[in-house]
Amino acid sequence: MTATAIDAPPAPPAPARSQRLKDPAFWADWAALVGLIGLTIVFQALNSTFLSYGNVQSILVAAAILVILSIGQTFTIATGGIDLSVASVMTFAACAFGWAFTQGWALPLCMVIAVVAGLAFGAVNGVLIAKGKIPDFVVTLGTLSAASGLALILSDGKPTTVISPFLLKFSTQGLGLFGWTFILAIGIAVVTHVVLFNTRFGTHVLAAGGSAEAATATGISTARIKIAVYTISGVLAGLSGILLVARIGASSPAADTTMTLNTVAAVVLGGVSLLGGRATIVGPVLGALVLTVLVNGLTLVGVSQFYQPLAVGIVVVLAALLMRFQK
Repeated sequence: MTATAIDAPPAPPAPARSQRLKDPAFWADWAALVGLIGLTIVFQALNSTFLSYGNVQSILVAAAILVILSIGQTFTIATGGIDLSVASVMTFAACAFGWAFTQGWALPLCMVIAVVAGLAFGAVNGVLIAKGKIPDFVVTLGTLSAASGLALILSDGKPTTVISPFLLKFSTQGLGLFGWTFILAIGIAVVTHVVLFNTRFGTHVLAAGGSAEAATATGISTARIKIAVYTISGVLAGLSGILLVARIGASSPAADTTMTLNTVAAVVLGGVSLLGGRATIVGPVLGALVLTVLVNGLTLVGVSQFYQPLAVGIVVVLAALLMRFQK
């Protein structure tokens, strides 16, 4: 008996490059990278020192905290949620670090205290959202206020100076162009990328964000996933608190609430769907760099800092509009 070969149906032709460039979805997927290149060209044209060694180095160092916070925000948004408390939790973790430091505790223990403080707030967020069935923005708005209040109570409303040669070297030195804080941020990005795309947990995160009902039907505990992603966000906020102390040499109870908006902006610019189920780590990292470059460039060309939140807001709205074309 002679076997009859069955020809496979021809594959659909790939779209021509010119057609892809006309497709808004293409630009939506690459918004962060295109924005980063475009801003670099514009600011370099306006000020020749923009791409100087020292300025690029300072941009990368300044972006480290936002990169780490944005990665944590990515995990919560990937499940269809949002964490509005990241900036306040970071401030509380920094104050916890400062309080432990004034007690004479060893530096590694102070760092552990900061991370545990962030972890605790993240876990509380996750449990209230997953088990309490309370909307995420309500819970995280509440913990935003609670973390800010605890930071003020713990520090008595005063900044605490933290003098540490190790932290000073960590925040000012590095490998060539890349400071240690930025290297740490990239290391976290690599690890979380592997977790999100090469582990069962990452698959469950995206599945829970895509359709909670379908994920539950396949045996995925969406409640555990929710608790886990908010805990990750809290841990990364605690870690950012350490970087904040290292950068300014003190723990201040004054929360930088604009950092929360910037994390959401970086995630949106990075092509992560606010509806959940679609995420990337590289995108938010590039988004964080775009926002840092934007603020640095505006400062360098002499634009008043009062206009910087306006510029960030416009970028976020434009990115959200572009997301409508994502496939």
